Amino acid sequence: MAVLLLALVGLSLLTASPLVARLRVPLPVVVLAAAAVAVKELSGVQAMSVSTADRVVTVALVCLLFNGGMTIGWPRFRAAAAPVSLAGVAGTFLTAGAGAVLLHSFWGLSWYTSALVATAIAPTDPAVVFSVLGRHRVEGRTKTILEGESGANDPVGIALMAGLIGAGSLSPSGLVHVGGTFLLQIVVGTAVGLAGGRALLEFMRRVSLPAEGLYPLRTLAAAFALYGLATVAHGSGFLAVFVAGIVVGGERAPFKHEIERFHDAVASLAEIVAFLVLGLTVNLDVLARGDVWVPGLLVGLALALVIRPLVVGACLLSARLRPNELGFVLFAGLKGAVPILLGGYLIGARIAQAQRLYGVVIVVVVFSALVQGGLVGTAARLLRLPVRLFEPEPWSHIVRLRTDPHNIHQLTVAAGAPADGAELAALHELPDDAWVALLVRGGALLPARGDTQLRAGDSITVIAPVAELEGLAQIFARPGPERPGPRP
Repeated sequence: MAVLLLALVGLSLLTASPLVARLRVPLPVVVLAAAAVAVKELSGVQAMSVSTADRVVTVALVCLLFNGGMTIGWPRFRAAAAPVSLAGVAGTFLTAGAGAVLLHSFWGLSWYTSALVATAIAPTDPAVVFSVLGRHRVEGRTKTILEGESGANDPVGIALMAGLIGAGSLSPSGLVHVGGTFLLQIVVGTAVGLAGGRALLEFMRRVSLPAEGLYPLRTLAAAFALYGLATVAHGSGFLAVFVAGIVVGGERAPFKHEIERFHDAVASLAEIVAFLVLGLTVNLDVLARGDVWVPGLLVGLALALVIRPLVVGACLLSARLRPNELGFVLFAGLKGAVPILLGGYLIGARIAQAQRLYGVVIVVVVFSALVQGGLVGTAARLLRLPVRLFEPEPWSHIVRLRTDPHNIHQLTVAAGAPADGAELAALHELPDDAWVALLVRGGALLPARGDTQLRAGDSITVIAPVAELEGLAQIFARPGPERPGPRP
């Protein structure tokens, strides 16, 4: 009976996801609310302990962070490494510091408790942002910065929280302990992620398996192994899997497409499971108290309108983003599962008023996801941010090859590139040994003839030597100086 009930609930949530997307409500928040209501109203549904939920969410985060790293990939990360690192590391510290000042000054919490709560609510979650955007996808570096910042500030926030709880106070010796613990976790986590990611990539390329379905399972097992290795070495396991995902992402490997699809599905499931079990820890009676929802609402407002624009905006000044891109990044720093996970650490550490403070953290997350998240689409339109409508493409035709097709390159025609608006036969810059084999426009396959006129957004498959890839990118994927792309 329990299996049937869980299956029906899962099917209902997935079936309702298009409606939820149209309402601009993040599906994870719906799951969180449904679980909390079920605990209160249904006698057969039992509340889950925070410690048990923490273990489940830890497993989910490993899946989410590894997939997030693979989605970004090393080429995209390299192009935005500086702003991602500044926003993810310095931005987390500054947000936690500013939040601690607010909590101490207006609610009289001790400096230590204020620092713990502020650290809990500092990390962001881009999955919530893209959930409320629905089928609209943000273009340019904005998406990379949002994803990279979240992937970085989740491990940073967790490492900082671990250091604070281990220190027990903000005394000079406690601060030294926090700094030492944090530095150890970041250095070890990064090292394990870099070395483990390279080792995993070589393993994927050199060691074959007897069945196709085993390849994604191998990368999943490797991600958990890297998490465990970094944790045993007193490093950040979450940072290790995120970095390893970045190293593996964007690189060629056998069955890479199947591996990526598998991890996308596992990450989607992990996110739903994380919010489901976190919802089972929520006490709605506590959230209804005025000393919980009022400070939670005010802190959420302060984070969205004052703290994040000031501190993260300062971190991103050197990124030279356009004003509309910077404004969207600052507004779209929504909260997700990690703040609730860190709020649960307060209960495990037996901090005074831990249940109340946990409720405040949940209110901040719900406010951020529902109110702030509900305005993300409006903000993108008002800022005239470059977005494109993403239509699912359910049909595919895969060609199996026994050797690495290193001479096959897939490119997208960029607006303003030399190929934009040009006929294939008129592309004199195209090398003699390059051949445009496939052309996809609007989800449909078109013949690639000499008189075919290319358009921005066309996806083309080119057969050419690897040495020609840079030249091909200049023709198809990069706007030329004499024909700038449209202004946002």
